[in-house]
Amino acid sequence: MNTLNAGDKAPLFTLKNQDNEDVSLSDFAGKKVLVYFYPKAMTPGCTVQAQGLRDIKETLNDKNTVVLGLSPDPVKKLAKFAEKESLNFDLLSDEDHAIADAFGVWGLKKFMGKEYDGIHRLSFLINESGTIEKVLNKFKTKEHHAVVLDAI
Repeated sequence: MNTLNAGDKAPLFTLKNQDNEDVSLSDFAGKKVLVYFYPKAMTPGCTVQAQGLRDIKETLNDKNTVVLGLSPDPVKKLAKFAEKESLNFDLLSDEDHAIADAFGVWGLKKFMGKEYDGIHRLSFLINESGTIEKVLNKFKTKEHHAVVLDAI
């Protein structure tokens, strides 16, 4: 896993959101973008993380910041997740994990003695010109939104 760092140019991408619409990173030129990678929709940690971001949406808007959540979940599952949790930002489907690979967040994980490949929970704050400003990798899911606000 070769994770991107602050100062690196963010890889451009276009993915389908929960409404099956194309969303591109380039759509948000002139805004800060929080690209956060999470392992799986509708699991406890991912739900708490998404709820925290949902609840600070107004503050993020005031700070000219957009949130994009990426996971390997299919669009249909993202739609259910967004509806169930009343999420007010785009969830993007990276089923082939190409974007996770490009950001360097797809790799070997260990859980309950088993090893498997999956998404590592990291967030990237991208500035208005498309450069990674900060990499957020040390947080608890329930505190993620506070860490994001501190980073902005």
